[in-house]
Amino acid sequence: MERQRLSSGSQHHSLLWPKRTKREWRPLEDRSCTDLPWFLLFTIFCIGMGSICGFTVVTGGAARLVFGYDSYGNTCGRRNEQLPGVRLSGLDHTDRRFVFFLDPCNVDLVQRKIRSVSLCVSLCPSEQMKTFEDLRSFAMVNGSELCSYELAGHKYPVLPERFDKCPKLPVPPSKPVPLFNRCTPVDLSCYARFAEAVVTFVGDSSVLHRLIAGVASSKEVIIGLCVLALVLSMLLMVIIRYISAVLVWILTVAVVLGSLAGTSVLWWLYIDHRLYGNETTTAVPKPKSQSQFSKDRGQTLLVYAGAATAFTAVLLLLMLSMRRRVALTVALFHVAAKVFLSLPLLSLQPFITFTLLTVFWTYWVLVLLFLGTTGNPVQNEETGVTEFRLTGPLQYLTWYHAVGLVWISEFILACQQMTVAGAVVTYYFTRDKNRLPVTPILSSVLRLLRYHLGSVAKGSFIITLVKVPRLLLIYVHKQLKGKENVCARCLLKTCICCLWCVEKCLNYLNQNAYAATAINSTSFCTSARDAFVLLVENALRVATINAVGDFVLFLGKVLVVTSTAFAGVLLLNSQSDYAEWLLPLAIVCLFSFLVSHCFLSIFEIVVDVLFLCFAIDTKYNDGTPGKEFFMDKALMEFVQSSRRLERSERGRSRVKQEGAELKPMAPGSSSA
Repeated sequence: MERQRLSSGSQHHSLLWPKRTKREWRPLEDRSCTDLPWFLLFTIFCIGMGSICGFTVVTGGAARLVFGYDSYGNTCGRRNEQLPGVRLSGLDHTDRRFVFFLDPCNVDLVQRKIRSVSLCVSLCPSEQMKTFEDLRSFAMVNGSELCSYELAGHKYPVLPERFDKCPKLPVPPSKPVPLFNRCTPVDLSCYARFAEAVVTFVGDSSVLHRLIAGVASSKEVIIGLCVLALVLSMLLMVIIRYISAVLVWILTVAVVLGSLAGTSVLWWLYIDHRLYGNETTTAVPKPKSQSQFSKDRGQTLLVYAGAATAFTAVLLLLMLSMRRRVALTVALFHVAAKVFLSLPLLSLQPFITFTLLTVFWTYWVLVLLFLGTTGNPVQNEETGVTEFRLTGPLQYLTWYHAVGLVWISEFILACQQMTVAGAVVTYYFTRDKNRLPVTPILSSVLRLLRYHLGSVAKGSFIITLVKVPRLLLIYVHKQLKGKENVCARCLLKTCICCLWCVEKCLNYLNQNAYAATAINSTSFCTSARDAFVLLVENALRVATINAVGDFVLFLGKVLVVTSTAFAGVLLLNSQSDYAEWLLPLAIVCLFSFLVSHCFLSIFEIVVDVLFLCFAIDTKYNDGTPGKEFFMDKALMEFVQSSRRLERSERGRSRVKQEGAELKPMAPGSSSA
């Protein structure tokens, strides 16, 4: 009776919790929305980011920044309301549209801002004014009073307050900035002290002028070399399939020879110390401290030589065990080049991502500036200038805005990874390449927008959880530089390094999770778990692909930069002074490195996605009818050669076993 009750209970439990079966991969078959709650959370967060911008517009912070405001809280170009406790506020500045600084050269190098009193004026001075009579004439003729509001323009030369409430003489000519309506002096030497906070050698105007002149005279050459770097980067992704094998073997030989040479040098130093160090010690007696030092040096060399020997032995064993997997890296590079030939729009992904990031960063900086002019008016007792500051809970808007910078930036980068992964997955798991979609990139973007924005939001949020604390620790470390003790400094650096390593590992895992989501349309956590299991099962292959692949791509970047620099030296060699083409050459080298890095990073993503697809293909398919491979011909050749090698090894092991069983019997033994 009890047994029947237990069996019925177990059946009831099995109905509630069905037995979990092993999930099979069905590439590109079923599509469903993934991580929908995270998409809703990200949408709410973005609405909050937009609300911050709306708050600055409604409270007048955006208007103060765009139209400008004086030192008494009045916005230029409009009628203002009286601010409680602020003198000269609530004025009508409808006809005064420009901000004029009484002393524009009074700059605070620490806070990097102008400390001068500012006024709203109707016209900026176009000529230099040396006397107070010139100020009076300018006010009478143009109707623009450049002294404080309570002073009458026709009395400027005789008022006793003219030295404190009028601009510092001589008044340099200025012109308004088109967007922000500030009167800025035409003479740039006025800002020399402010520039010292950014560039230290700006005082040597001759060098600066020569460098600027070199850039201006070589602008056509700079543009041409930048285009050359762009073309070389695009060609390199195609050419690398033909030179990857050579680079791989060069790397292998260089690493082995370098390790052997280093180990040999350490052993030679140790033997030399034992032979000649002991002879000199016995011939000439040395103090006890020097003898102890010589003994410690010999032990240190022995430890180093032993460690180098162990490292070299392990390295040689790894090279022997990984030599077959190097061929997989070469095959993946071949297929990646074919992917770019079949999907040429992949090359545009860096430009699209850069454009989106630039637009978002511009918006973020503008809203941050809006927040700087939003809040309650507070009058600075030292300078008398009215400033606007966020107080109470509103001061956390800046932190919210800062987190938004990291999360949305990571979201845009994750969208690029998901788009590339979706296009590569479509290419890999389409047996007939002639039946690919017309625009696989566009199809991948549409799938991302329709199904997987939640997964991208979740993955980018995980990166944000690690990146924000790391950035805060870096900020704290810079603020406390020279003040903290040794232990605190080491602890901060250790935490920063650990968070950096965690961030890199999460970035790699997220990238593979996006690929798994693109393949099987599963949630982010499920995809990350499946991708992690596949990566662990193929750990040696992953290590080989990352090590060898990163080296090959690094050599590709060096090749683009050096080729562009060589062409730049040939084209700029006509300049007589090296300072005239040094800065243009540096600009070209920097641009060529950034361009090659953007393109080859896309190439690296393609290689990683191809490997994940290959691992899934070989795990769930064996080439038999009904389980045919999806892989490309180059990868198929690698699989076939690996199978032939495994069969030959099994055959040799079987022959050895049979030979051991057929050994002759020992003499003197009798048969049954």
